[in-house]
Amino acid sequence: MSAPSPVELAPDEEQSPIADDLTTRATPWVTIVWNDPVNLMSYVTYVFQKYFGYSKKKAEKLMMEVHRDGKSVVSSGGREEMERDVQAMHEYGLWATLERQE
Repeated sequence: MSAPSPVELAPDEEQSPIADDLTTRATPWVTIVWNDPVNLMSYVTYVFQKYFGYSKKKAEKLMMEVHRDGKSVVSSGGREEMERDVQAMHEYGLWATLERQE
């Protein structure tokens, strides 16, 4: 007895998602914290340590990017996770946005 033959797909049916869909889903999102004239550098460092669990050294590095460059990418991941991070930064009084990582 031979094995059943596989079902053949019509030429216009695709077996896998379109590459653009895969790229879109695989592209992570980032949380960006922006410089502002209100928060002290020590407070921004504290927030990065408290919320993200970063070491003091990493938190200070990110804070200096915010201060010197005007912004810093502080986390990356899925869109929902980054939306939570942005909301948390707002609750701490920091200006943050999310965008798709390039």
